[in-house]
Amino acid sequence: MQVDLVHIFIKAAIEVLRQEIGEEAAAGSVKVLSSAQTSEEVTVIIGVTGDVRGMVLLGMSERTAKQIVGRMMGEPCPLFDELAQSGIAEMGNVITGLATQGLEQAGYRATISPPALVAGGPGIIISTVNIRRFVVPLRTGVGDLVLHAALELAPTVRGQAAVNGHQAVPSSLPSA
Repeated sequence: MQVDLVHIFIKAAIEVLRQEIGEEAAAGSVKVLSSAQTSEEVTVIIGVTGDVRGMVLLGMSERTAKQIVGRMMGEPCPLFDELAQSGIAEMGNVITGLATQGLEQAGYRATISPPALVAGGPGIIISTVNIRRFVVPLRTGVGDLVLHAALELAPTVRGQAAVNGHQAVPSSLPSA
């Protein structure tokens, strides 16, 4: 997948975090990994299908998850209970949904699955089965998150993009 498409997800994450928790997120450097992912204490997983396919993972500590949910609810969140889990999963859903709108503006059709949440890590292995992961840390005042975009263009789209020399979006990262 073109690294430029990953910037759409970074921009969406920064925007949603700003809106939901009132904090500016700073994106770190993008790294490309091909190994299986070891989960954070809390990891939201969302599937993406269409012209762009794969999965998006958003990992964080349980403490960060509770801080984020507390900000979203406007009151402290002392437990990582069902309500907190639902809130973090929904935030991942909103980030990925906003990013798919950006993909569509760039000419790629994409739909997302309902979010799944893995809690109880770190140490749970999540395989992206031969799809490179673009990984970027996101730093906020309530804690750090890690965005993993394990995405690729569908074979028919890859061929067409190569023929047309398609460039989806500018390669510069959004400023935080």
